Amino acid sequence: MYANFMVYAACIPILIEKWEMSATQAGSISSAFMIGYAVSLFIFAWLSDYFGAKRLFLLSALLSSASALLFGFYAHSYMTGLILYGVAACTQGGLYTPAIMLFSERYEPSRRGTAVGYLIASTSVGYALSLVISGVCLSWGGYRAAFIVTGCLPLLGLVLSYLALRKTTNMIYPRMDGIKVRTILMRNLNARLLMAGYTFHCWELLGMWSWTPAFFTVCLAVSGDSIGQAAKLGAYLVATMHVIGALASASMGRMADYLGRRVVLIQVALIGAGLSFVIGWLSALPVWLLVAFGLIYYFSAIGDSPVLSTALTEAVEPNYLGAVLAVRSLLGFAAGGVSPIVFGIVLDLTNAPDTKPEIWGWAFMVLGIGGFAAFLCAYFYREPSKIS
Repeated sequence: MYANFMVYAACIPILIEKWEMSATQAGSISSAFMIGYAVSLFIFAWLSDYFGAKRLFLLSALLSSASALLFGFYAHSYMTGLILYGVAACTQGGLYTPAIMLFSERYEPSRRGTAVGYLIASTSVGYALSLVISGVCLSWGGYRAAFIVTGCLPLLGLVLSYLALRKTTNMIYPRMDGIKVRTILMRNLNARLLMAGYTFHCWELLGMWSWTPAFFTVCLAVSGDSIGQAAKLGAYLVATMHVIGALASASMGRMADYLGRRVVLIQVALIGAGLSFVIGWLSALPVWLLVAFGLIYYFSAIGDSPVLSTALTEAVEPNYLGAVLAVRSLLGFAAGGVSPIVFGIVLDLTNAPDTKPEIWGWAFMVLGIGGFAAFLCAYFYREPSKIS
């Protein structure tokens, strides 16, 4: 289902030339996707409280398969890419938050961190698959081939989703009369801290996801590869980093079951923020050393994602979990939608006009601000004394 999620990011270096875009315009397409995804996450999660997580997950799988095909076959310019990638994003939200709800229904708290870790790891594997396929298709038939192939694969995901959930009960929990989500959040400091931490986490993570393929492509091109070859290699490299991200999600989810949610959140957020502040200034390093930093960066930037989600399922009652996840997703992915375009603006401002970017440090530092704020939220969070 995530096969088309990273195809645009993989193709940015080529599309900037083919579609005659500035870095700001290129970032705006990523932002349109993230903002549309944020709205989609909100709607699907909110409706899950009323219609059930299973039903909304399968509806999203159906709609996102259709929208992926539209983008794959009909995106051919800045404006069509902006519109169709935004439409695709508006259909995909039900693949994430309702899935978290399904996992929280199935697994008790002592195993939930591990389970949600595997769930989020599977999305990272999907991102890696998207980048690998994009890289292969870029060398075979250009960006058009990458768009079409990654646009067709969600149909397979739709079939697998149906087979996985055909025997799962669609759960709908009764709500308490007169109690609103705002009241639930006002009474729950931990829920507010976890939501704020997730928002800052998304600012850093989604901005990084949108721009690291281009960053590594430029670094590879400086080392002597053509821009097309560098784009392909950059896609493979970032795909490897997403596999590392999958290992981070699985291992940090399990670690949180043993050590507690708070300690894992603090350590991972602090490491990720530190790397955001420095990695953009390291572009002159040998490629192998820069890749090593990149692997650690990806591990730490996504490592707190399953822990934040698991902790929230434990801080909020099941009958309001969908609504709380909806608000959290809207805030988080709205922040993640803004950060790529802010990154692009800073990149334009700190480099000479009409040249390939050479100075990346200031733009990455903008992402680090979010990572450090996520660390502060984790520091003030107080988890239950025992996970049982």
